[in-house]
Amino acid sequence: MTTELITESRTDVKLTAASATVSIRALDVDRDAARIHEWLTHPRAHYWMMTELDEAEIRAYLEGIRDSADDAGWVGSVDGDDCFYVETYTPDSLIPQNVLATGPGDIGMHLLVAPPAGPAVHGLTDRIMAEVIDFCLKPVDQGGRGAECVVVEPDARNDAIIEKNRAAGFTPITEATIMMGEIEKRALVSVCTRADFEASALTPFVAEAGESDSVQGPTGPRPGRKSATPPAPYAHLNSDAFAVVQRHLVAKALSEFAHERLIHPVSVGASEGAGANGHAHAGGGAASANEEDQTWELSIDGASRYSFTARVLPLEHWVIDEASITRWRDGSEIPLDAQELVVELQDALSIPEDLISTYLEELASTLAGAAFKLEDARAGRRPDAQTLVDADFQTTEAAMTEGHPGFLANNGRIGFGLSDFRTWAPENGELNRIEWVAVRRELSHLSLGSGLDEEGHLGEALSEAERDLFGSRIRAAGQDPADFHLMPIHPWQADHRLAITFAADIARGDLLPLGEGLDKHQAQQSLRTFFNHSRTGAPYVKVALAVQNMGFLRGLSPKYMRDTPAINDWVADLIASDDTFTAAGFRVLRERAALGYTGDVYHRTKETNPHRKMLAALWRENPVEKIAPGQRLITMAALLHRDHQGVSLASELINASGLSAAAWVRSYLRAYLKPLVHALLAHDLVFMPHGENLILVLDEHTVTGAFMKDIGEEVAVLGHRELPADVERIRAVVSGEEKALSVFTDMFDGVLRHLSGILDTDGLLPVDRFWAIVAESLDDYEAEHPESARGVSGDVDLHAEHFAHSCLNRLQLKNTKQMVDIGNQAESLLYAGTMPNPVAG
Repeated sequence: MTTELITESRTDVKLTAASATVSIRALDVDRDAARIHEWLTHPRAHYWMMTELDEAEIRAYLEGIRDSADDAGWVGSVDGDDCFYVETYTPDSLIPQNVLATGPGDIGMHLLVAPPAGPAVHGLTDRIMAEVIDFCLKPVDQGGRGAECVVVEPDARNDAIIEKNRAAGFTPITEATIMMGEIEKRALVSVCTRADFEASALTPFVAEAGESDSVQGPTGPRPGRKSATPPAPYAHLNSDAFAVVQRHLVAKALSEFAHERLIHPVSVGASEGAGANGHAHAGGGAASANEEDQTWELSIDGASRYSFTARVLPLEHWVIDEASITRWRDGSEIPLDAQELVVELQDALSIPEDLISTYLEELASTLAGAAFKLEDARAGRRPDAQTLVDADFQTTEAAMTEGHPGFLANNGRIGFGLSDFRTWAPENGELNRIEWVAVRRELSHLSLGSGLDEEGHLGEALSEAERDLFGSRIRAAGQDPADFHLMPIHPWQADHRLAITFAADIARGDLLPLGEGLDKHQAQQSLRTFFNHSRTGAPYVKVALAVQNMGFLRGLSPKYMRDTPAINDWVADLIASDDTFTAAGFRVLRERAALGYTGDVYHRTKETNPHRKMLAALWRENPVEKIAPGQRLITMAALLHRDHQGVSLASELINASGLSAAAWVRSYLRAYLKPLVHALLAHDLVFMPHGENLILVLDEHTVTGAFMKDIGEEVAVLGHRELPADVERIRAVVSGEEKALSVFTDMFDGVLRHLSGILDTDGLLPVDRFWAIVAESLDDYEAEHPESARGVSGDVDLHAEHFAHSCLNRLQLKNTKQMVDIGNQAESLLYAGTMPNPVAG
């Protein structure tokens, strides 16, 4: 069942909507069954899924509603004529709590307006909708239902009612599969409070709206909730929110800059209460580690001084107590400011003068985004860590706040305006339609994976309705659809680049803008990759986006993508043919198709340029249908997530699993570390295994498998093994020490360093025990595969005493516009000496 608006009018309603009298009374089955049967069996009521029922079956259904403790039926009239039916219900009787956390102040609502029988009365449906919402929210002593929030779950395909709901103030929370009796429905769960409704377009239709002093439940705002009330555009940029996010970013700057040895805080003694949490170094870790709280100071050119409490864990991981940080100048304490800290440290950080303003702008964007997310969370519009324990894949995806854990400026997005951020930022979780452009076939190249032909690709990439729609638009432009490929394009890119940067190509007819598609998509953490919500199992689509973010303009190279499906097939075949990967539950998500346009003038310049990477797309497999019933998915970045109250999702998952923290970590390492170590040692194959590039499989809140993604651009073969010609470009022959960095830098330093600090701080697993378990995992692998223990060439030592300390922030600080040369990443890296190996010996 769903909120369903059938029509705009009834012929026997003679007056205008504004002047009509609307009333709502309790359902009387004897009186109303015959008429409601007529309404429910009308073809336009098909979303109620009752069109085949006879009157006796409808009567039985209505009697069930009348007698239910969770449901109630209501019949509405306009000027005395019965013309709509309402059901109210207890939301958790239909919507699982892991989809939407509801409470006693919430009420579910379905609405059916009678089918038309003549000329429309303008605005009548809006008037009825408004009266019904007001009825749900109005206090009981005023004749209403006394709800604080109305919940609806229309069929996700029902665009008409979804738009009506938006007009009434409803905000979509998530798409979810819910059961209507024995029938499964894909629904768009949405909510509306009194404040949302009063700010909506339908408020004028209510003659006398009820007043409400609060839109919160009895215990405050509930997680997983979004308010439809549009906040003032700059409301999040307030001093209170900024004090919090500035402190967090300053703490991160001090931690990561000290980790990369760009700054050198000095210990001034043990902090008061040091060791009270039992943090005692037990050997086996880095020699420089000091796992007891110390007070540290950093003086900058005699002008500023920072003081803070911190512990230094293995891998020189600084765990700073954010609340302890103070900043002093001329004997007075002054506010913390991450941008000012960077300016103070410009010489120490070696930031070029011509690039520092760009870096500062990326920091400003990072701070603004953090403030927005903080205010959203404080208002109860973002799920907390406890809620995420059982949340669906895309809810968790949208809940992430931190980005890459090691980078300071990790949410730059230079090019996005405020409205772009609200629409396209992954953490807002909005469902949007992406745009499409037809690209002339002879000036573009479509690469397809093994076993996939063009017709099969189009069947996966577009719905049948979209193919028909775009075909008709191409023909309307006087062109033959057979002469074009269909390319998705980010709407921001279409708005900012297509009609300007490629104006000549459109004028020639080589590019035909086609407008929005029909499927709804959600941006993923990687910003330019989209998840399809309209068709289950449809592939991800990744597009170019000319936004400056984290050291790169986020383009997509047509040249690189010509070989992408072939590279993905080769890697996938290798993984599938090796039982070690299968036993670890390790799989790859293949990029099955890639399309790039090269007919523009930018491809005729002597040297490559960013403009060559603005019109391209690829399609990647979707993991949703590759997991077993009962399993869940999260990106690995979620393991490093703390909510706005500082609660760790990883810790919540461990607590929910019923396992010890040690057992939980072992299971995770079997799915993450072991297969990636095997890829290196047995096959000379390395990936880019950071948090956003792995999708973890959870069984009972425990990691039992993983999907590796982003294969085409970020996989490499580091040895001399034979490769097919169209895979050869991924070869990068390096020394054994450099090979080992794919474990030491990408996994130990990039991921496990942060996770070990979280679990140690939360008191779940001491850091020395964490790294002992990592060492045990490597020992187990070497015992199982003695022939691979030192790699294909026998020169890889994962137990070396030290390894080269590769530094990510140093790369971004050196050139915030292009951190590395994608074609020669190894030569671009920057090092800060060596790092003690926490699993040495």
